[in-house]
Amino acid sequence: MLIALTYSPTGQRDRYAREPLVDKTEKRTARLTLLIDPNKKAVFEKLCFEQDVTPSQMVRKFIRDFIEQELGPDWRDQVLDDQDTES
Repeated sequence: MLIALTYSPTGQRDRYAREPLVDKTEKRTARLTLLIDPNKKAVFEKLCFEQDVTPSQMVRKFIRDFIEQELGPDWRDQVLDDQDTES
């Protein structure tokens, strides 16, 4: 299963997209590739379909929830501060 995490650099929304506008801090596109058992993939896709979300949307939600759990609700400020010091 290949899951592409993509974001619009301008924050524009595709007229057919079901997701809300992307946070202005998320301007780059990154791809995450993972291997998963075909049976689990099928069940995951079915559950996502039943909740009217794409598998990519759900994986992005899992990632956001995990980051917030580990770093707290102000994690975006931490990430932006780190990027500012690297420039």
